[in-house]
Amino acid sequence: MSHIAPTPKPPYYVVIFTSVRTEGDQDNYAAMADKMVQLAAEQPGFLGIESAREGVGITVSYWQDLESIKQWKANAEHLLAQKLGREQWYRSFKTRIAKVERDYGI
Repeated sequence: MSHIAPTPKPPYYVVIFTSVRTEGDQDNYAAMADKMVQLAAEQPGFLGIESAREGVGITVSYWQDLESIKQWKANAEHLLAQKLGREQWYRSFKTRIAKVERDYGI
């Protein structure tokens, strides 16, 4: 992913998912990650996503409101990805949710 997500005027919400991967199952992980980005983009309230990985992975997704985040977390396919992540793909991870009050840039 090589672009900055377009976001509306604040306030909106952000989910920051930081992770350290295990060594194995790269192909299945990559396929699931791509599928989750596509699925998230179809969810009501989704605003955009940015991701980078160099040792530690950071994925930032943007959402209209907390209810949209709650619905995404409960999505059946996303629940399966979360389970596989805990069992196979991540040595460690942290999810943080915050409200964006201001943003600026060029």
